[in-house]
Amino acid sequence: MSIFAHVGQPIHNLYDGLLHPFTGIDHLLAMVSVGVLAALSNSKRIAWFTPLAFVGGMVAGGAAGMAGFSVPAIDSFIAITVVALGVLLALRSTGNTSWLPLIALAFGALHGIAHGTEAPFALNPLAYIAGFVFATAALHAGGAIGGWSLRRAAIARVATGTLVSGAGLLLLIVA
Repeated sequence: MSIFAHVGQPIHNLYDGLLHPFTGIDHLLAMVSVGVLAALSNSKRIAWFTPLAFVGGMVAGGAAGMAGFSVPAIDSFIAITVVALGVLLALRSTGNTSWLPLIALAFGALHGIAHGTEAPFALNPLAYIAGFVFATAALHAGGAIGGWSLRRAAIARVATGTLVSGAGLLLLIVA
């Protein structure tokens, strides 16, 4: 497993798109964390919109990346998203979380830009993108399932958020 899923991994077809989000700890942690945060929300609407916003942002960012838009030091920004998601998990807001989909949208766009810049090099870019989007949704769903178990386990939730943030800090150091 590489540290960053968008460096040197195959990007040829549907299979590579499906596998890609699972091969980098940065994307794996971010996508699962979005699902956990969605499950922790007190609003069913926010719980659905948060992962949908991440996927929408990822697709929009991917399109921007394919069109030539890039962000300098994108690996650092992606590591920061992991840190931030861990902090959000640890702090779990029990109040109004209407801001959560906006955060997910922005973070998804950053992740999408990283992958969009490499998608044109795929043998079948549309299949690669479809696989990537499907795998992202699956990771969000897996995170949501885990998130349900953390709803009443504050110590486990704080520990999970702390571990995610710590991993994000390590990623930031090596970015």
